[in-house]
Amino acid sequence: MKKMILIFCALLLLTAPAFSHCQIPCGIYDDEMRLDMIEEDILTVEKSMNQINELSKAQEKDYNQIVRWVDNKETHADKISETASYYFMAQRVTPAGMEDKEGYALYARKLALLHELIYYSMKAKQTTDLSYVEKLRSALKGFRDVYSQN
Repeated sequence: MKKMILIFCALLLLTAPAFSHCQIPCGIYDDEMRLDMIEEDILTVEKSMNQINELSKAQEKDYNQIVRWVDNKETHADKISETASYYFMAQRVTPAGMEDKEGYALYARKLALLHELIYYSMKAKQTTDLSYVEKLRSALKGFRDVYSQN
């Protein structure tokens, strides 16, 4: 019986988490909604950073609350990366051949901006430096502008 419980627990721990989109072109997801969700995640990362900084300045620190805000910040930073990579890079941004110079330049710009979103979301996980929030906002605005050129 103990062996069965251990196997069950191992299976639970080793299974991959399910993402909200399956990469099947069902058409029920909205690009603008996804961009708005990234914007909301950025706002949540910013609020979390501000709370962490404020709570860390207190004479008597509430470590439970600090940990909750750190976890919240990391969760939303991960959501930014997941949406940029699993939704936009894997499904919505289509490659352009190098022979189509204008199309390829647009494609490369989209990839660069998505990479910035992923990179700055990772940096936001590592610190409470609010400059990364501004860099995330700038990358998102740039991607919105370029993405709308389809």
